[in-house]
Formats: sequence, structure tokens, C-alpha cells
Amino acid sequence: MKVALLSILIASTIAFAQTSEKPAEHPAAADKVLTLAITVPAPRAEVWHAFATSEGLSTWLTPGAVVDLRPGGEWTGHYPGGKTSGGTIVSLVPEEELVISAMAPEQFPTVRATRTHARFRFKSEGNSTVVELEQTGWQNGEEWDKAYEYLFQGNAYLLATLQRRFANGPLDWATAWGTPKK
Repeated sequence: MKVALLSILIASTIAFAQTSEKPAEHPAAADKVLTLAITVPAPRAEVWHAFATSEGLSTWLTPGAVVDLRPGGEWTGHYPGGKTSGGTIVSLVPEEELVISAMAPEQFPTVRATRTHARFRFKSEGNSTVVELEQTGWQNGEEWDKAYEYLFQGNAYLLATLQRRFANGPLDWATAWGTPKK
């Protein structure tokens, strides 16, 4: 079987807002944007199903995935040891866009409590789908900077895992996490 080439564009963009009154030495946190995109070898409807349903999300994110597809609904991954990822759905346009109020990992408690906005867009490109992530709502401070760097890598991995799900099939969780001992 020929495996589709992973096509990932990782572009971290920071816009510099400046006025004639007070030039900015560093970008304002409000202007910081984490941007990632990947091409998934599947039609948009299939990628949307994998992203926007508990059943679909469980094929690539975690077997403990929960999606309540409505504004205010849950979009989370539940992991062994009680850890969670994801967030609360802010808005959606079926098969086009999903916006969540995103939780950072537990090691970033301030960022996790405050949250950022993660906007996922889905665009057809032939028989494939381009999934774009734009994450905004960053603030200033050491914890925020560390969370940005962590999530830049983590979200790139997230999108690559989605791509692999369609290139190689659903994850076998017993193999991926090891067979639990009884």
C-alpha cells in the first residue's frame, strides 16, 4: 500500500501591532497566533466525522474521547490517570469549522484555567482535506510562553496523528498503549 506523504505546514505567526504613539518592542500577546495546517488523505465529510464525533475522535485521539457537538458542548480526550485535553465548543459550522475554548495541559494551570481559542477549519482539496488550526487568546508571561511552545509541538503532533489515522487506519489502542495487565 502506498502511504500518502505527510504534508504539514507549520507556521507560527506573530503580528506586530504598532502605533505612532508607542512602538512595541515585543508583540502584544493578543497578536500572537499559533497556526498549523495539514493535508489529510480523505474527503472532508470523513475527516469531519473523525474530528466531530466521539466515535470518530476515538479512532485517533484517545479511546476516551467525548464530543457533544453543540455550542457549550464538550470536545475532550480523557486519558489514563485522569488527564484531559480539548475543551468546550464555542461554535461550529458542520464540515467547515469547529471553534473550541481550549484547555492547556495540567502543567500550565493559569493557561488551562484562562483558556485559548482553537479554530479548526476543514477545506476540500480534491479527494483530500486541509485541516487548519488557528489558536489565539495568548497572554504575556513565562507560563504562557512555555505553553505556546508546548502546544505548538503538541498540536502539530495532534494534526499529524489525524493524518496518520487516514493514511494507516484507526489506531489500535491495545498496541499503542500496551495491553493492560490484569
